[in-house]
Amino acid sequence: MSEPEGTPPPEGATQRLPVVDRQEPENGDGTDRSESPATPGPESEGGRVGRFWSARRVPAGIVALLLLGLAGLFLYDIVSVRAGRPGMGWRRELARQLAERPLDDTWVLVGAGVAALLGLWLLILAVTPGLRDVLPMRRTHTDVRAGLHRDAAATALRDRAMEVAGVQSARVRVRRRRANVRAVAHFRELDDVRTDLDAVLADAVRGLGLSRTPSPSVRVRRPGRKG
Repeated sequence: MSEPEGTPPPEGATQRLPVVDRQEPENGDGTDRSESPATPGPESEGGRVGRFWSARRVPAGIVALLLLGLAGLFLYDIVSVRAGRPGMGWRRELARQLAERPLDDTWVLVGAGVAALLGLWLLILAVTPGLRDVLPMRRTHTDVRAGLHRDAAATALRDRAMEVAGVQSARVRVRRRRANVRAVAHFRELDDVRTDLDAVLADAVRGLGLSRTPSPSVRVRRPGRKG
């Protein structure tokens, strides 16, 4: 038997309390798991993350267009010969040159060298990931992968370097293994500025969250004299 809503329960009856459905279960100490930081994955503790692979659209498109054009020319020449017409002059000349020239001829060696270099370039593009400007970041979740552009990382480190007292200007270049910082200090001792920069940049580099933390290389100098 149901009671209408809003009717107070009879005296002595047990009143049901509302149930709150939590998104995440509580930890053993009673704290909500959703308020605690995400548990780092195995790769966030120094595990290596592979680089991003480039789609190689431009080299693949160039090679495909060249092969398509070359195949079209040969197909057109074969159809012309089958129809009773003479073949193209360039193909007859090429066949004659290949038949008459020795293998140690200069032009034969040059053509073979160009073909070998082109093949080697295509092989390197096929086995290397590319996208050197994107630095892989640590993966805290297995289904999420992130990367940081070199220019963005350099800008973040430069902003942190400019916060150090005495730094007038700074240039930062970030590579995979090293972050080169060139600072100009217009006051304070250079050793003091360099020490502060080392501490600040070491913390800033760790804060970038990269899978391979680059080691900062700091150089400090005085501004040049004008005139």
